[in-house]
Amino acid sequence: MSKPAPPGIRLVVSDVDGTLVDGKKQLRPAIVAAVGRLRAAGIGFTIISARPRSGMMPIADALELDVPMGAFNGGIIFRRDGTVLAHACIDPLVVKGVFELAQGAAVDRWLFAEDRWYATSDQGVHVAHERISSNSAPVLTDDFSPLYDRADKVTFVSDEPEVLADLLARAQGHFGERATIAQSQSYYLDVTATAANKGDGVTALAHAFDVPLDSVAAFGDQHNDLPMFARAAWSAAMGQGPEDVRSKADFVSASNDADGVAVAIERLLTDRGDAS
Repeated sequence: MSKPAPPGIRLVVSDVDGTLVDGKKQLRPAIVAAVGRLRAAGIGFTIISARPRSGMMPIADALELDVPMGAFNGGIIFRRDGTVLAHACIDPLVVKGVFELAQGAAVDRWLFAEDRWYATSDQGVHVAHERISSNSAPVLTDDFSPLYDRADKVTFVSDEPEVLADLLARAQGHFGERATIAQSQSYYLDVTATAANKGDGVTALAHAFDVPLDSVAAFGDQHNDLPMFARAAWSAAMGQGPEDVRSKADFVSASNDADGVAVAIERLLTDRGDAS
């Protein structure tokens, strides 16, 4: 049974991929309209994502988000004008270590640093999707070592669930206390800085908005969204998300392809008595 949204919600923090945008990585008109209704009700709105800043800017521009946002799951807190409020890179020894763990594994390797995306391949459907998500093209390399000391995110890519599950377990076993290691999609295993997790990220955004966590709602769809679900006063999971993610949310919305964020916003406004 879903839990009503508290009446004191003053800020909504939304994930992007699988949540705010649809399966084609597009921002649907119903979502734009719903965010407008949220603002008209006096509730702030911002985004947090595993995407780099470059990939968040088209969303920020479309929604006119002149507010703090979180890239790399909160590893970078920034504004649309380019102002960086906080920045945490991965421990270089962790970067080196996870690449060593991935040797021999059937995964593509990506690394994001200094607003650039480095990759072992520029082919495949996930590369095509990442070109949209990151709003950039990959720089091809087989040697990431010169970037170890400035990495914002490392991503291992595979459509074989058992491959990523094995790598996830080994990476968390070796470096789970020195980095944030989680799947942002079923085919992506992300490594970010310890502070670059959506729990700390939503806390940093609430602080930047001068809003207490008990006045924050969080929207998401994947396991890396669970830390912000745990800290927010109210959470909404998209309907297509994994069952164990949906089970941790206060409200299960429609899927991202069926305007799930708009449905969640309407539920929030209705619970507050603000719905039209």
